[in-house]
Amino acid sequence: MPQTFDCADPDARTEGLAAAARAVRAGRLVVLPTDTVYGLGCDAFSAPAVRSLLRAKKRGPDMPVPVLVGSWTTIDGLVLGVPTAARELIEAFWPGGLSLVLPHAPSLAWDLGATKGTVMLRMPLHPVALELLRDVGPMAVSSANISGSPPPATVAGAVAQLGAAVDVYLDGGDSGEPVASTIVDLTGDDPLVLREGAVSSAQVAEVLGREVLTA
Repeated sequence: MPQTFDCADPDARTEGLAAAARAVRAGRLVVLPTDTVYGLGCDAFSAPAVRSLLRAKKRGPDMPVPVLVGSWTTIDGLVLGVPTAARELIEAFWPGGLSLVLPHAPSLAWDLGATKGTVMLRMPLHPVALELLRDVGPMAVSSANISGSPPPATVAGAVAQLGAAVDVYLDGGDSGEPVASTIVDLTGDDPLVLREGAVSSAQVAEVLGREVLTA
């Protein structure tokens, strides 16, 4: 039976974060609030958990699952190298609505889908998400919806779509109008904006001091 915790209540928040951490470490699924929409998450390093996440969303591995981190420095152990452009964008926009695509460290034993050797990373601007991430480490997190359905802005919306596939739901209140993160691919010679969302291409270009390509 899934558990839902109201994170507006301090005691429920503490209990919920502990329950969510236990679930993640056991390879199960949790729903957490983020600064964009509610996310469906699991241990990024557990291939069975990631497969469970994809099954819950009724989605195949052709769309790799992004990874959320709880601090700037976490990415140093996850990627092949952190280019200057990535450092500049992280300092400007993390935590917040910017996702970075980088070559992942080949030594990592994870399976996030058909990533072609890359990983999409983001640090969310939400206290509940950050607290959980700082406890359990990097999580594979996708929007908490069935593939093809609208991503939920409330925990009730996530429960309606995912139900008993999730062990723990953390209710962080209404996330407001859904705004996707901006995705910047830094695997090539020039920064490439794959999706423009919370951060504009112009803001990315201003931080980097050069023009950026758009997909």
